Formats: sequence, structure tokens, C-alpha cells
Amino acid sequence: MRAMRVHEKGGELKPDDLEAPVSGPGEVRLRVLAAGVNFADTLMLKGQYQATPPFPFAPGIEVCGVVEASGDAMLGATGLGGASLIGGASQPLRPGTRVLAVCGSGGFSEQVVVPAAHCLPAPDGVPDAEIAGLAVVYGTAHMALDYRAGLQPGERLLVTGAAGGAGLAAVEVGALMGAEVIAVARGAEKLALAKAKGAAHLIDAEDAELVAKLKALGGVDVLYDTVGGDMFKAGLRAARFEARLLPIGFAGGEVPQIPANILLVKNVSAIGFWWGDYLEKKPKPLIDSLRTLREWRAAGRFRVEVSDIVAFDRANEALALLKSRKAMGKVVLRVG
Repeated sequence: MRAMRVHEKGGELKPDDLEAPVSGPGEVRLRVLAAGVNFADTLMLKGQYQATPPFPFAPGIEVCGVVEASGDAMLGATGLGGASLIGGASQPLRPGTRVLAVCGSGGFSEQVVVPAAHCLPAPDGVPDAEIAGLAVVYGTAHMALDYRAGLQPGERLLVTGAAGGAGLAAVEVGALMGAEVIAVARGAEKLALAKAKGAAHLIDAEDAELVAKLKALGGVDVLYDTVGGDMFKAGLRAARFEARLLPIGFAGGEVPQIPANILLVKNVSAIGFWWGDYLEKKPKPLIDSLRTLREWRAAGRFRVEVSDIVAFDRANEALALLKSRKAMGKVVLRVG
């Protein structure tokens, strides 16, 4: 098989010919159809992500793939949480089953082995690219807003970087949860996309009156910040009583420092959240969240906004789209 791998810290991806992986007990081997591209992949290449594997490796946290083989004696280990997400009945992952899989790394490969428990059957009729781009950004948005921040209908949600993959998912999930969403992004085209996904208020990221406009709207109950730096500071300044702050990412390059005295005088909570850690340490809320998202997508309540589908051998260009912050929606690598 072929894999797009990085060989040294800070290097670019290069195509490698490798032996096909073999699935062991409790695992399945997937023929990868598409792989989601995430900002975390860019950090892995630099050795800066909290779950960077040893070099050389192929990045790729999430994929859409078809089960080719199972390492179990009986065909078909059960999928995520031991059950399908339709009706709650156990559904074996037999060869030929199309799945969404969370693999942590290795997705930029023609084949990948993942724990069967990290897979879930893909809903019929949803394109491969959407399946590949659903787990990380929508899973992060839903768990962060629902499980961690307790977002309530009618509350005011501020999303920064609202037209990127992570931010756009939060706009859409927040709107589905009944929040009044304020989208901050750069430029009219990006803001229009956020509006189409459910944002009630639109503010340009370069607006010098950003904080004043946020306060004029009545302030912010929940901040979902994918940018860091000045964007986080603006959200903190506009935070209402008992607001919750979610520092999700730092695409702007600056990790904000949160003054504890401001948390104190505003009765504000800063909430850490790393979606990937839950799969191993506390899987039930993650499984419940993915069940909800799968049901919502199967019912047509949202659609993953895939802005760019990039050919497998041009994976470096896919990563460059994220680093340049030019992508409006999810970037996906077409593999199979």
C-alpha cells in the first residue's frame, strides 16, 4: 500500500510504499476512501501535538473506509460502543461495511488498522468526504458545547474562526442546540457561509469595534474560540456573568493567558477540552455525542461543509490550506 508519511520533525509528507497492515484481535483493517484533514495534523508534523506518534508516520486522525478484514476469529467485531447508532442494536463490522473511524494517526494511507471499537457504520447516502470530516470537528463542537459547557437554548454563543472546519461546525451545532450564535470570521464570504449554517449575528474579525459590538448584543454566555490571541481576549472582555470559555485551538498562533482575577470578578469558568482524550479515558460521553451527531446527519439536520477535496498525492497542499486559514469548511483527502 501507499502512505503519505513524514520522516522528520518539521518535514513534508512523502509517498512511501509499505506492507499492508494486518489486523489483530479486536481490530479491523480498512480500505481508506477519504481522510479528514485537521489542524492537529499540521502540529503532528512539527512534533507539537499532544499525541504525536514516533517518526516516520502518516498523519490522519479520522477516515471514511470500508472494512476489508477483521482480526477476530468470528467475522465482525462490534463497532463504537458495542452497538450501531440506529436503534441501539449490536451491528457487526463485516467486510464491506462502510464506516467512520477514529484512528488517531495513519489515516493518510490506502489502508489502516483501527480498533473495531473506534468505528461506527456510516449512514447510507452520505458522501465519503462528509463521513471523513464529521468525527473530529463536529464531535469536538458537540461535546464541548453540550457535555462540557452545558450550552442552553437561548444562550448567546460566540464562535471565532467561524468559517474554518472547527468553527463552522460549532456554529451549526450551536444553532441546532438552540443558541443565539455570533460568528466572527474574516471577510464577507466567510461570514455569509456562517450565516447559512445558522449564525444570527455576524462580525468581521478585523472590526476594530469587535468588543463594543459584542457588548451591544448583550455579551457572551459561551465562547468557542478556535483562534486564540486577541480573539480570545475579546470574548473574555465580553463575557457575561457565569460565562463559560472554551479555548479549542490557537490557529492564530498565540496561546492566550487567562488572568485569574477576571475569572474571579466575573464569575467566569475557563473549561479545558481535548476531544481525543475521551476515547480512551472516558468513552461514554463521546459515544453518546457521536450517536447524536450520526442521528442528526442521517435525518438531514446538518451537512458537513466540505470546502476542498484534495487528491491523495497532494496531501501537503491540503495541510497548507489549513495553515493559511484559507479553507471555508472541512478539507478532506481523497484516498480510494
